[in-house]
Amino acid sequence: MSTATNEVGNQLRLDLLREALPYIQRFQGQTFVVKLSGKATEDHANLSSLAEELALLHQVGIRLCVVHGGGKQLSELALRMGVEQTIIDGRRVTDDATLEMAKMVFAGKINTDILSALRNRGVEAVGLSGVDGNIVHAERRPPKEVFNRETGERAEVDFGHVGDVVEINSRLLTVLLDQGYLPVVSSLGADSDGTVFNINADTIAAEIAIQLKAEKLILLSDVDGIYLRAGAPETKLSRLTVGEAEQLITDGQATGGMIPKLQSITELLRRGVHSAHIISGINRNALLSEIFTDQGTGTMIVG
Repeated sequence: MSTATNEVGNQLRLDLLREALPYIQRFQGQTFVVKLSGKATEDHANLSSLAEELALLHQVGIRLCVVHGGGKQLSELALRMGVEQTIIDGRRVTDDATLEMAKMVFAGKINTDILSALRNRGVEAVGLSGVDGNIVHAERRPPKEVFNRETGERAEVDFGHVGDVVEINSRLLTVLLDQGYLPVVSSLGADSDGTVFNINADTIAAEIAIQLKAEKLILLSDVDGIYLRAGAPETKLSRLTVGEAEQLITDGQATGGMIPKLQSITELLRRGVHSAHIISGINRNALLSEIFTDQGTGTMIVG
């Protein structure tokens, strides 16, 4: 490689540092809640790369709380153990056997894998489930009438041991964050009797973000943002306001799974979180690029 090429490369790196500086100064001491998808944590190399990005954010003084589920890993374990899974309209029915596996996979393997990757990068992380310190107070989801797209019929479905968040108790999380730890929370919760529930990780992340008065909620997803048309890169939206997001739903431009995601994000922003981001969980440097560069990589929704 020529000296001139090296010089250009060095200048680019220095320019990136200059671009990042105002963001570092602005976000130092602020709280970010980062939700990891199952796909982001299943591949060791990808998780290691992601841990490095989280470590860098932690190192420059951003208070991070990580939330994760692991539906893909739960499905794989169920297959290996011969436990049939019922998923209706994207939502899992959690029977007794599935709940036992969810405890093993969420609060066990995945949580420990994330802690291990962060430990490798010198971060003092603490693994928790929503049951620890009564972080996630939940109640059993009542049977709901659901439209089954496969059959084209509506039917009442009992989702089993699936819970809805009643309240977030952030006291333990605040103690850890104040002491410089990075909490890693798996998507389980419990009621006052100690009955454990499987809970949607996006919901837990959103409710924790509200309770911690977070600057940002960052959803690391299987997609790198919101698209008006699936598979059409030119229709990707890089920045939206709450009003524009609501307009997409009203106009019918938002369809399918985009609608509940946009609805939950607009609700989140109305309740005090400053911005929400949907970015790829498997693209290297997507997290750093979204936070420290003007262009970003995903979709940012602001209040």
